[in-house]
Amino acid sequence: MIAGPGAGAHAPVTRVLGFAEAELPAALAAQVAALEAEAWPGAVPGHDPALAPRALLLVTADGTVAASLALLFKEIRHGGRTYRAAGLSSVVTRRALRGRGCGARLVAAARRELAAVPGLDLVLFSCDRPLAPFYEAAGFTRLPGAVLVGGTPEEPLATDGPGFDKEVLAEFLGPEGPDGPDARAGAAAFAGTRIALHPGPVDRLW
Repeated sequence: MIAGPGAGAHAPVTRVLGFAEAELPAALAAQVAALEAEAWPGAVPGHDPALAPRALLLVTADGTVAASLALLFKEIRHGGRTYRAAGLSSVVTRRALRGRGCGARLVAAARRELAAVPGLDLVLFSCDRPLAPFYEAAGFTRLPGAVLVGGTPEEPLATDGPGFDKEVLAEFLGPEGPDGPDARAGAAAFAGTRIALHPGPVDRLW
């Protein structure tokens, strides 16, 4: 699930840091947990270790976490094929720094990092519908009519469930690039379908 990153001018001086979530330094982990608690009250920090979570942070010169997100990974079956998929999760910008491009910079860094992962087939995630243009501007493609089904097969959680107003976005990482025939075929195979993500009981959706 994704909160709104900021976009705009006058961003603070920052650098992008990446860690396996289990290796995130305690001081940074505490800041990330506080940002997530502010954005999603009651949320439990951290992700299912089975999803190989990786934390990506935008950190200012004084050590303040300006924005954070998680990258999650798993294989999914869809249309008779197995895909190695990644998702963006828990994207959040510090409230005082919103509107300065911090979220845009961090999402761009995440996209570059994922594009360099050997064997990764696609990036797939959902966001609140008003945020879809932001992710489109970052290079992701809307999948019209697509629905992610998370949770477990016994207790599914779908992005078209009651109270949700979600868009599903993706990037297909074929050898020809995002505009190549493999990417176009991938987008066609996923648009308008229900996609069995099923990340489990901890991360019910990513």
